Amino acid sequence: MASALSSCAAALSSLRARMPALLGPVKLVPALEASRVAVPFRSASSAAAGGSPVKAAAIAHVRAASGVAAPVEAQAPAAASDVAPLMRPYLAALLRSYLARNPTSQKGVRLVQEADGGRPIVQDHLAFRTFGADGCGIESLAKVFLDFGYVRRDMLTFPAKKLRAYWFAPPEHSLAGDETDEGGVGLRQLPRVFISELEVDKMSALAQEVIRKHTSAFNPLPSQVAAVSSVLGALPWATPSSTDYQTLAAESEYAAWTLVNAYSLNHTTVSVHSTQPHVFAQPAGSPGFAIDRLNDFLQSKGLTLNSDGSILKASPDGLLLQSSSVADTRPFHFSDGVTLSVPSSYLEFAERLVLPEHKHLKAADVQEQHRREGFEVGNADKIFESTSSHQLAGRQ
Repeated sequence: MASALSSCAAALSSLRARMPALLGPVKLVPALEASRVAVPFRSASSAAAGGSPVKAAAIAHVRAASGVAAPVEAQAPAAASDVAPLMRPYLAALLRSYLARNPTSQKGVRLVQEADGGRPIVQDHLAFRTFGADGCGIESLAKVFLDFGYVRRDMLTFPAKKLRAYWFAPPEHSLAGDETDEGGVGLRQLPRVFISELEVDKMSALAQEVIRKHTSAFNPLPSQVAAVSSVLGALPWATPSSTDYQTLAAESEYAAWTLVNAYSLNHTTVSVHSTQPHVFAQPAGSPGFAIDRLNDFLQSKGLTLNSDGSILKASPDGLLLQSSSVADTRPFHFSDGVTLSVPSSYLEFAERLVLPEHKHLKAADVQEQHRREGFEVGNADKIFESTSSHQLAGRQ
C-alpha cells in the first residue's frame, strides 16, 4: 500500500509540474485564440464530489492555473456546484492539449470553422481509452465527469475487440444551448463523454502480464491523477519498453495505443448538424446528408478518412451518421532506447438526425434533444479502427 501511494504521489507531482504550459492557448485561426477567463457553470445539484485532501489539492492546483477562485474551505467535501467552475476550464485544457499534439485534428477543426464563417465549433463528444485492470479502467476517469454533474447512460460491448464502454450525458440544462465558448475550442455546449476499457482479464497471460506491470502500482488509480494525465497527455505509469509495446500490438492495437497514450483524448467529435444549415447541406432534392458533403470537402483538402467498412458509418435506424480521420502518428521514445512511430489521436464527425416524432418542427426550432441520442456499437467498432495499422498505412 505504501509503495502504491508513493507511486501515485510521484506521478501526480510529475504531472502537475507540466500542467501550466498546457493551460495556455493553441493558436489556430483568430476565432480559436484561447481565453483564460473561466466561465462559471451550474452543474446538476444532485451530483456530489469526493473531498479527500489529495483531491482537494489537485482541484486547488487546477483552479490556480486556470484562474478560477478556490473555495473558502478547499479541504471540505465538495458539492458538484463547488467544482462546477472547473468544468469548462478542464475541458478547454483537454482540447488545447489534444489540438497541440494532433496536427490533422487541428487542420480539420480549422477547415470546418472557416467553412462555417469562423463560428466556434460544437463538440458532440469526447472519447477516452483505458485499461480495465487495477482500478485504471472506466471508473478511474468516470468519477471526474460524474463529479461535474454528468450522468452515466448506456453500456456498449465489443466482444471481438474485448472492449466495453459507457457514455455519459452532460448536465441536462447544458443542452439548452449555452453560447459561451471557452477559448474557442468547441464548448458552446457541453459534450457527451465516451469512455471505453480493455477487458484485460480476457487477454492472453502474456498481455495481462505486460499491462499489469504498468497498472499494478495503483489499484485504484486516483481520479485526480487520471484527470491531470488526460490534460497533459502524460503517462501515469513508467515509460514502457518497445518489447512491451510490440507484444501488445500483436494482440490488441487498442492495448498498444493505451500503453503509450494512457488518458490522452483519443478523439474529439465535431457536431456536423451544429454548423450553419447552408454550409454542408445537400442541394434540395439531392440524396445524401450534410456529413457526406463534409467528407468530400475534407478529402479534397487532403485529410485521409477512416475507410473501414466505408467512409460513412450509419446506425441501423439511419439517424446517427459518423466519419473520422485517420490518426496522426508521433515518435515515442521507449525505455530501452528504441524510438518508434506510434498512433496518436484523430478527429471524428457526427451528424445526428431529427427523430421521427419531431419531424414536424421547423428547422429553427430543432434542439439537440430532438435529435438521435446515444451511440451505436456498429459505428463505434469501425471508428475504433482510426488508430489501426491498416488505416495508418493508407494515410496521405
